[in-house]
Amino acid sequence: MYGSYRARRPGAATVALSLAVVLLTGCSSDDEGAGRSGRIGSRDQPPTRQRAMTDVPYWVNPDGGAARQAAEYARKGDAKSAGLLRRIAEQPTAEWIGTDNPLGQTESLTVAATSADREALLVLYNIPHRDCGQYSRGGAADGDAYREWIDRVARGIGDRRATVILEPDALLHLVDGCTPAAFREERFGLLRGAVRRLTRQPSTTVYLDAGNAGWHSPDALFEPLQRAGIAEADGFSVNVSNFYPTARSLDFGERLSAKVSNKPFVIDTSRNGNGPYTEGSDPGENWCNPPGRALGEPPTTRTNDPLVKAYLWIKRPGESDGTCRGGPEAGEWYPEYALELARNTK
Repeated sequence: MYGSYRARRPGAATVALSLAVVLLTGCSSDDEGAGRSGRIGSRDQPPTRQRAMTDVPYWVNPDGGAARQAAEYARKGDAKSAGLLRRIAEQPTAEWIGTDNPLGQTESLTVAATSADREALLVLYNIPHRDCGQYSRGGAADGDAYREWIDRVARGIGDRRATVILEPDALLHLVDGCTPAAFREERFGLLRGAVRRLTRQPSTTVYLDAGNAGWHSPDALFEPLQRAGIAEADGFSVNVSNFYPTARSLDFGERLSAKVSNKPFVIDTSRNGNGPYTEGSDPGENWCNPPGRALGEPPTTRTNDPLVKAYLWIKRPGESDGTCRGGPEAGEWYPEYALELARNTK
């Protein structure tokens, strides 16, 4: 792997069930559980409130992994750990769309966000032959299956507000040769098609993923980014699931933007508080649950840079990168790692 693992999505059934509870209880009294304040059903856990729209417009899921873990710690009387986990639970993090029921899952998420007068932040990660056999290998069976999946996601979004991060790693694996030559032209076409389909939705913003500051230079990326459909996208994303400092990601993004008609971009700051891990004996594994990392800047649209639309938590802090360093399967909740990220945050 080349330093940019992307967390596998949470189980679609779990997400659907959790959101069903949130939606069904949205009009309940505070005594009954999850009311308009975002209470998740436990009086031991303070209500999960939405961030101010002037700071960031994205939805805070009151039933995310960090919120549930914080509630569990509170029930056990561990106020310190509960407080640490609320550093994650109180921030909007991206929802990774699964394969089981993309229309239903996307609809549930966007309806919940709209009900809170917020915007959904979604990640689509299902391109065929994704991740080159690493911890999150797989993806759609073929091009037709992928196009159908994208169409269902788009229909699930409907006319509700959503920002989509499109296919982390997909472009970079075209550049580094990891994607087999027989599938490269198809992948470019699938990415272009996905951009076009998603931007047909009236309130959907699409950022095409463009890797990170440690993985090839803008000179190697801008032509593939153009072939993948950046002209029709709203911009691109950088540092997804990675650890490069914001300043370095900003420089990388600005140089790449200059080569693609000054397209704006977003930066994943979810785990870059202490920068990349460089002490491992195998540099190829430095991206996988590295120790000593910290949360980065909280999500915000106040970046003081017209090219940078937002700092976002695209990788969900506390979800495992894979079965390395004692972690569970990729995308599974990893409470010890979540606590370490929160504890190390300045």
